Amino acid sequence: MSVPVLERHTPAFSLRRVFALVRRYLYLLRGSWPRIVELAYWPTVQMLMWGFLTQFLASHSSFIAQAFGILLAGVLLWDVLFRGQIGLSISFLEEMWSRNLGHLFVSPLRPVEMIGSLVTISLLRTLIGAVPTSLFAMVFFDFSVYSMGLALVAFFFNLIFLGWAMGLAISGMVLRLGLGAESLAWAAVFALAPISGIYYPIATLPEWLQVVAWCLPSAYVFEGMRALLIDGVFDGALMLRALALNLVYFVLGALVFLRCFEAARNRALLLQIGE
Repeated sequence: MSVPVLERHTPAFSLRRVFALVRRYLYLLRGSWPRIVELAYWPTVQMLMWGFLTQFLASHSSFIAQAFGILLAGVLLWDVLFRGQIGLSISFLEEMWSRNLGHLFVSPLRPVEMIGSLVTISLLRTLIGAVPTSLFAMVFFDFSVYSMGLALVAFFFNLIFLGWAMGLAISGMVLRLGLGAESLAWAAVFALAPISGIYYPIATLPEWLQVVAWCLPSAYVFEGMRALLIDGVFDGALMLRALALNLVYFVLGALVFLRCFEAARNRALLLQIGE
């Protein structure tokens, strides 16, 4: 039996196809200034609100004065997790809203290549939002998150990897369940906030909830952030534990996406899902 020409000559994975999709997403951003403004708008609003609040409290409490940088750094790092997850989810949802999935997958594009393009555009969207916000923090509050040095890289990538894992799992569930489940893209990440220790130590939580918190890479990141800012010590062990959890969660998120994609394709949903 002869092998179709397309299957004989199409590589299993092509960076060219990955970057072709990334280029497409960049064209979407470039062609819509509200999308570009939105990337920096919400993190900037949050930074200003928390920054002015903590600045006010700093003049009335010596304890809060010491915690000023910790609270502001927590806000900035939390936004990395949020933007990483929402950036991936929204890029995928835009394909569903425009009923474009069927058009994409009649091409040689493979699901794993879409995952590559989604995490790449999520990284770019997160940087577009985070960098201006961090510069505003320097201008308005004389606080530089970059003073954390190379530790900031470890914090950043551990948080964005968790965001990617969540984004892939959520995208898969929306693909499988339909757009009625798209609210997960907005709500899921906020469920982690109370148990991630963004503004307070994990020890503050009830003991049973601490067990749950230590299952999250974000908890290790924010504990490590406080150790660095308060004691001047970078705890590499915390970051290694966060990385190990992230690898597990990212693989699980990718598997959920791939399984849901396969189920949707078998049920001929790729041409039917849209706004």
